[in-house]
Amino acid sequence: MEEPTLREIFAADFRDRVVHHLLYNFLEPIFEPKFIHGSYACRKNKGIHNSIGNLQTAIRKLTVNHRRVAHYLHLDICGFFMALNKDILFRLLESHLKNPDALWLAKTIIFNNPVKNHAMKGNLSLFAKLPSHKSLFHVPENQGLPIGNLTSQFFANVYLNELDQFAKHALKAKYYFRYVDDFLLLSKDKKELLDWRDKIGIFLKERLKLELHPDKQILGRTDSGIDWLGYIIKPGYMLVRKRIVKNFKRKLFEFNKELAPYQGRVSSGQLMLPFAAAKPPSELVRKILGVVNSYLGLFGHADTFRLRRKIWQNHFGKIFDFLEPADGKLKIARIREDFLARPKRAGK
Repeated sequence: MEEPTLREIFAADFRDRVVHHLLYNFLEPIFEPKFIHGSYACRKNKGIHNSIGNLQTAIRKLTVNHRRVAHYLHLDICGFFMALNKDILFRLLESHLKNPDALWLAKTIIFNNPVKNHAMKGNLSLFAKLPSHKSLFHVPENQGLPIGNLTSQFFANVYLNELDQFAKHALKAKYYFRYVDDFLLLSKDKKELLDWRDKIGIFLKERLKLELHPDKQILGRTDSGIDWLGYIIKPGYMLVRKRIVKNFKRKLFEFNKELAPYQGRVSSGQLMLPFAAAKPPSELVRKILGVVNSYLGLFGHADTFRLRRKIWQNHFGKIFDFLEPADGKLKIARIREDFLARPKRAGK
């Protein structure tokens, strides 16, 4: 995977994914009650937007509706999935799980080494650009989980639940949010946040054999804006991260290049289709629709009406011949009816 950063993804065979779901369905009811409220990744009724909504509520409470100064600390774990220790993970599972069959299956999945039986796909030249610390091909034995498996996502929550419990019960951090290995703490006192950071660093190293990323530690005031899970949370409103806007514009530029050979609409509003080859394949238009609506859906959760209008006007170009806004708020696109209409036969 190239975006947002270059990653090594292991896609399990279909039969293995069925087994992963079987184990997950057994483990989830056991561990879900043990997880804290502030853990948001890969959990039912949680997710990015639930985290953001709760963060906005927490900021308002801490700052008394933005009338008082408060601070935040944004931290990240260095190479989490590659650094995760399998022995520690299995001990954590073992301490809560007594079913011998489930333990055997969990152990089999955890200690399986996917690099020993794999087939490489995709753009193989990208492997040369992947840092060694981000690849399972270079980690020590009994370390690292493959990115891409349902079980890996669930095991990440089991592993980092130890950090969650430490933050909530040892540090007494009232406002703590975690999404995979990204986590955020709020406090009125900047010194308290720095003290928490040092204690978290020691805890991670001693208990979980993990380290805080030295270059991904942000301490700031909540009123200056918090960059969290793709959005910038400001007092009273929310924006989309600039990188995401840039990526959307780049995608639109690439789609316009793909559509360049095809005939678009004429001034009458009808598609000019003298030959079948003049019409772009419906698969291409539907692919573009899916990507456009995924971005518009993400933008729709933030205060971005003017941004969406500007993008529709200035960056859709030829795409606008085949897609149109489905509502007045520009939150969703649809395929134009004149594109879907069958061309009339000659002589009719």
